[in-house]
Amino acid sequence: MGSNDSKEAAREIVVPGELLAISSKRAGPGTFSEGGKIYAAHLGIKSVRPDSISVVPLSGQYMPMRGDLVVGKIIGVGSSNWLVDINSPYPSPLHVNEVPWRVEFGETRKFMSVGDIVLLKIVGVDEIKRISVSMQDHGLRKLTGGMVVELSPSKVPRVIGKNGSMIQTMKTMTGCRIYVGQNGRIWIDGELDNMVLAVKAIKMIEDEAHNLGLTEKVKRFLEENQVKGA
Repeated sequence: MGSNDSKEAAREIVVPGELLAISSKRAGPGTFSEGGKIYAAHLGIKSVRPDSISVVPLSGQYMPMRGDLVVGKIIGVGSSNWLVDINSPYPSPLHVNEVPWRVEFGETRKFMSVGDIVLLKIVGVDEIKRISVSMQDHGLRKLTGGMVVELSPSKVPRVIGKNGSMIQTMKTMTGCRIYVGQNGRIWIDGELDNMVLAVKAIKMIEDEAHNLGLTEKVKRFLEENQVKGA
């Protein structure tokens, strides 16, 4: 009975603000600590490890972590920052000091406006889920043209594949540029027919993420439908 009880405890569903523990354990993803107590930050499943307590989200929404590469969408413009939608429940302001250009106060709209797509990095997540993002790193930039596909963030590792095998196969066989964000957004740019093919492959991966041999199946699909010139 003891093992079954522990399994039930491990699958315990918690709500935002619920007290998870009074201990010296580390507050992991999906939680916050206050006065030596650890609370749930969102709806999800309580997960207890030897050194930490975390909450795995039920909704499948993206929970930002420092170091993540994300594809964001500009949804607001201020005098010294832009507000970025990163497919997360938390707002993500991008300050002018975190972009690769010299932007004077009040001139933000000259560089990016609502609807623009950007490749960013999460550089900070504090205890109350304030998110800090930056474009100050190699390869981070505004993405022009192309299209954005969204899928469950939990399926992102399957799209990338072991050692990047899946995403490399898609890039090679479609001739498209593809950037995969940890937030479940994927930016694709190339010839229209090739982009459509890449989107179909991504949807196949999302639908069959639980299946073995998926990389080979996707490769066969791309070979059979490959567009000339890719």
